[in-house]
Amino acid sequence: MSATEQTTDLHALADEHFVWPLVNREDFDREPPLILAEGEESRLRDVDGNEYVDLISSLTRASTLGYSRPEMIAAMTAQLERLPYAGTAGQAADTSVRLAAELARRTPGDLTAAAFSGSGTEANDTAFKIARAYHQANGKPRAYKVISRWNAYHGSVGGALAASDLLDVRHPADPAMVPGTSHIPAPTCYRTPLGLDPAAQGAVCADYLEQEILHQGPELVAAFIAEPVMQANGVQTPPPGYLQRCQEICRSYGVLFILDEVITGFGRTGVWFAAEHFDLEPDMLTLAKGITAGYAPLGATMISAPIRDSLTRLADVHTFGGHATAAAASLEAIRIYEEEDLPGRSHNLGARLLEEMKGFEELGAVGEVRGIGLWIAVDFTADKATKEPLAQEKIRAIVIEARRRGVIVSRNGTAIEIAPPLTIDEDEARNAIGRFREAIEAVAG
Repeated sequence: MSATEQTTDLHALADEHFVWPLVNREDFDREPPLILAEGEESRLRDVDGNEYVDLISSLTRASTLGYSRPEMIAAMTAQLERLPYAGTAGQAADTSVRLAAELARRTPGDLTAAAFSGSGTEANDTAFKIARAYHQANGKPRAYKVISRWNAYHGSVGGALAASDLLDVRHPADPAMVPGTSHIPAPTCYRTPLGLDPAAQGAVCADYLEQEILHQGPELVAAFIAEPVMQANGVQTPPPGYLQRCQEICRSYGVLFILDEVITGFGRTGVWFAAEHFDLEPDMLTLAKGITAGYAPLGATMISAPIRDSLTRLADVHTFGGHATAAAASLEAIRIYEEEDLPGRSHNLGARLLEEMKGFEELGAVGEVRGIGLWIAVDFTADKATKEPLAQEKIRAIVIEARRRGVIVSRNGTAIEIAPPLTIDEDEARNAIGRFREAIEAVAG
């Protein structure tokens, strides 16, 4: 069978048997999903033989160390040969216990213990279960409610789904939803909620949190969850003081403060964890994606010592939580992050690339370019004065045109993001960014 026949067969198999998450049927012809076959460093090759520079770390931003890294393969292979899987609940792999200790050493504040799961969604859902158990043991036995934010994304199952307000995953699941979750406005960068003054929005949105706690009843509110840098419409860095004020409000009402660092953890924003940018000490912190650099599925819910000590039993179990081989991948990834100072590299290289990409703002369709570390968003507009978003069809077309030029980027609402592997060669990144700009010019003028 020829390579062409093999490729055609794969596309036919996918069309018949594979369900693509979040892909609208009408988009298939305009933006067909990629079927990838090989990866090396920051480059990918699809089944048709086309090569790409991956500027978005496998779309999910998880592939922080790139592809086919020999040390990662060796660490996982050694674990597979020794003990591939050790079960859960009443037993655990030694590798998983060492990883829990390593994460406690790295994460901010008094986070000292890890509850492992298989993904970021599961890590957030576990956090909500732990929050309820903590309050039952500490004088708020009826506390079950969770407060989240507009345009947040925390996962697509259970309580994490109920806390989400992005990617249109929550509404199709209604009304079969975990009860007790409400949403408040979140401060955003380029277009502010409720027409708020950009300088004042942080204080106003923090006040919304306090009012929502009072409205729901402090004795019933278990937790507030927030991404330190929101992903909706691309890299929404909060105003100064906003997250610190949210943390203070939570403390004053006995509400647990959960930071979702599924995207921002492990160097993506230029520090190990984005909490460091804002001097935060959350009660819980959730992790996934970069925890294994995308080499294996793993989620973790980090909890503080008081929460750990209050748990007489965690009523939560995941068959593959703390999987031995995934834990080995995580330990090796952490070693590489530390040895190569990849959080520092993310900070420095990200600043240089952001400075270069700020030049995109001279293009008529580009409203704002913003970023933190190696996570940068180009927000598009049809009118710079009114900030009216560019039509989604145009943004889709830019992504497709970039792909035709050998560059993978990702659209996110009104923006297109780049979040390349933290190890990407600088010259390769600059060349790919140049081709991305050419795609914008070709489609949007």
